[in-house]
Amino acid sequence: MNNNYVLECDDSLAMEQEQTKIIKDNKFNKASVFKYDLEETELEKALEDLDTYGLFTQQKVIIIKNIDSLKYDDYKNDFEHLFKYLDNPNPDNLLLIEVNKLSGNSKIGKVLKDKCQYIKVEMNTKSYIRQQLRDYEIDSNTVNLLDEYCLGDISKIYNECLKLKDYKLFEKVITEDDVRAIVDKKLGDSKDLTFSFSRSIALRDKKSALKRYKELLSYNFEPISIIGLLSSQIRIIYQVKLLEKEKISDHEIANMLEEKSDYRITKTRELTKLYTEETLLHLLQELSNIDFKMKTTDLDANALLEMFIINL
Repeated sequence: MNNNYVLECDDSLAMEQEQTKIIKDNKFNKASVFKYDLEETELEKALEDLDTYGLFTQQKVIIIKNIDSLKYDDYKNDFEHLFKYLDNPNPDNLLLIEVNKLSGNSKIGKVLKDKCQYIKVEMNTKSYIRQQLRDYEIDSNTVNLLDEYCLGDISKIYNECLKLKDYKLFEKVITEDDVRAIVDKKLGDSKDLTFSFSRSIALRDKKSALKRYKELLSYNFEPISIIGLLSSQIRIIYQVKLLEKEKISDHEIANMLEEKSDYRITKTRELTKLYTEETLLHLLQELSNIDFKMKTTDLDANALLEMFIINL
C-alpha cells in the first residue's frame, strides 16, 4: 500500500479536512503526528523522522509543508534521499506532503506525482455553506451571494458562517440582506484583477478597460495603487516577451524572474502577443508620467487614469 500523498490546495481548512479524512481512511487515527514547515525547518529533519521508528507508537503521520518553495538544485541530496525513501517507504509511516501549487514541469513535481498518490483538494463551496448553516433557513440566492462574497475561500466561508449564525441566532433565517450587512466581501487577487485590466488595455477595448478600472475602484484600490499594479503587470509582460526569444519554458522564466509560481508566467504569455516591445515601453513611460503628476500636482488622480484609458 502506498502511504505517500501529495495534497495540492491553497486553503488551510480544506487541506486540514482532507488530511483528517486520509488519516482516518488509512487507520492512522492513533498515530503520532509530526509536522515540518520547510519555511521554518530543514527538509533533513523530516527525512530523519521518516527513517527512524517512533518511541511510543509504531505508526507515525509525517506532514511536510511548503516543499514547493524549495529548488531541487539547492537541496539535491535531500531530495534524492526523499525520492529513494518513496521507492521503498516504511508502511508504518503515513507521509502527507502539502503544496499550494505543484509544477508538473519541475523534477520535484514529476517525481512526487509519480511516486505518491496525488490529490488536488477541492470542495463544493455551496454544499459546504449549506452544511455549515444546516440548522438555518437559507435560499439558493443567499447561498450564491455568500459564496460570491467569499470567492470560494473555505476558511473565510467557515468564519463568515459563524458570524451569520450568531447574528441570526434566534430567527434562524439568513437572507441576502444579512449577507450584505454582515459579511466582509473578499477582494480578488490584485494580480488577476490587473491581468484583466491589462488585457482590456492591450486590446484597446476602452469600454472594458473603464469597466475593469471601476471594478478596481469598487474594491477600494486608490488610483495611485492601480498605477503601481498596472505598471508591475506591464513590466512583467515586457520581461517575459524578451525572455520568450530564448525559447525557454514557463518554469525557467519563472525562476529567472523569481516568481514562486509558473501560473503567472503562463497567463502573462497570453498577453505578450498583443504588444510590441515599443508599445510596452511607451505604456510604462505614460504610467510613469501619470504617477509623477499624481504626486506633484493637484490634478484629479481619477481623471488622469480615465484620460489614459480614453486616449488608448
